[in-house]
Amino acid sequence: MKSVEENLEAKSETLISNIKELHKYTIYSKVELLDFVAFVDDPSEFNLSITMFSMDRQANEVFNEGKDSTIFAGSLGMIENVRYTHLLGNQTEDFWDFYEKNEEEINLAEKQAFANWVADCWKKAGRQAILLPAFFSLHDDYESFDLKKNQWVTDDEKWSY
Repeated sequence: MKSVEENLEAKSETLISNIKELHKYTIYSKVELLDFVAFVDDPSEFNLSITMFSMDRQANEVFNEGKDSTIFAGSLGMIENVRYTHLLGNQTEDFWDFYEKNEEEINLAEKQAFANWVADCWKKAGRQAILLPAFFSLHDDYESFDLKKNQWVTDDEKWSY
């Protein structure tokens, strides 16, 4: 997990910079929360990408249907292909044996490391400048990390915030 945290930290400036870009937008009035979603395409590749979606309370993505291009709604790629674990060739078999025996604990620890990293970058990017509720989650997970309160919430709590 230490190497996961170090690999994520190495990409912090990029994520912080991209979150700061949100401060430049006027967010469409129908957007009710920001949802930062992490996608792990192939767990054996150890790559993470994060997209921010503008959402309403019914868990629908909101788009700007007007003609004013200065108003934002939709999605933005925050960071792509962050390699969070590196295995040396001679470590591969031992790692996968260990992973198979400890998969549940490893997945929970990785999920928390990802949430801590995003929350830290959110804070450093000036979280107070964005008044909307903001959450981080892994794609298709049942809970989200509230970036303003620094705690995990269920989907029911997130959408009824």
